[in-house]
Amino acid sequence: MSESNAELARRGYEAAARGDFEAIAALLAVDVRWHGGNPSDPAACHDRGEALAFMRQAAARDGIGELVDVVEVGQKVVVIICPPGRDLAEDGALAANLTTFADGKVVEMVHFPDPEAALAAARSAP
Repeated sequence: MSESNAELARRGYEAAARGDFEAIAALLAVDVRWHGGNPSDPAACHDRGEALAFMRQAAARDGIGELVDVVEVGQKVVVIICPPGRDLAEDGALAANLTTFADGKVVEMVHFPDPEAALAAARSAP
């Protein structure tokens, strides 16, 4: 039995937390996109190499934060995190990545500063 997308996302986040970028690379499509809502933004990642470089820089700088929850909505998964330097008890402390899978690989991650917005986007996606 294959892993669900939520299980894959959780495994990927746990790999990132321990610095296992080989495991993360295996989960990302070659042409994965990662952005904050505008894929053409110069800061957006347009492939696996750029996404891994961004993750490595974040991990080296201040870590990747704490995994709070993983919510599966069809082929999409909302990964809810508490970013580094924030307190879970603090209002507005959480953020999320809306992650889209195809054939067991992450093809897109869209960052949302608010998990509710990510969940709404997941539910309204085709």
